Amino acid sequence: MRICRSLILFFAVGFCVASYAEEGEQDAFFQNIAKHCGKRYAGRVTLFDEVSDANWAESTLVMRVAQCTDDEIRIPLRVGDDTSRTWFLRRLPNGLELKHRHQHGEHEDKVSWYGGRTTDSGRASRQTFPADAYSRALFLREGLPASVANLWSIEIGNQQFAYELVREGRVFRAEFDLTRPLAE
Repeated sequence: MRICRSLILFFAVGFCVASYAEEGEQDAFFQNIAKHCGKRYAGRVTLFDEVSDANWAESTLVMRVAQCTDDEIRIPLRVGDDTSRTWFLRRLPNGLELKHRHQHGEHEDKVSWYGGRTTDSGRASRQTFPADAYSRALFLREGLPASVANLWSIEIGNQQFAYELVREGRVFRAEFDLTRPLAE
């Protein structure tokens, strides 16, 4: 009987520690980005392998950690003169979610609000978001079948913020210098 109680206690404590570790890493990640709220940073493409990404590589990138609440951070992204993109990072009861919104003036792009949710605790410095069911269905509907395997990652450190997209046959990475906030 004592062994049974000990095993139950052992597994209960282990579950609580695992849950705390997951929340701790994701909360720290969220806070590491939120502390940059209101600041803008220049960036550049550091890795790409698709011709369609060449215009990004030739453009000036600027991200702004624009709006921060306890559960959501909005990060508009400018690529050259194009201001149609915003990253939404959200806290959910079971992890974090990254969504991509594409809006042109008053009109939402037909490929918008795609993204994914974390599937593990990640690290305070890096979280990965595999494409979710909504995104996979959207990509198939819009004739983008390769995108169903998208894995997006965000890294945050003392000196750099990085956004990454990886799937079979494609790697894309943009890095932003956190040591030099841009003037408003």
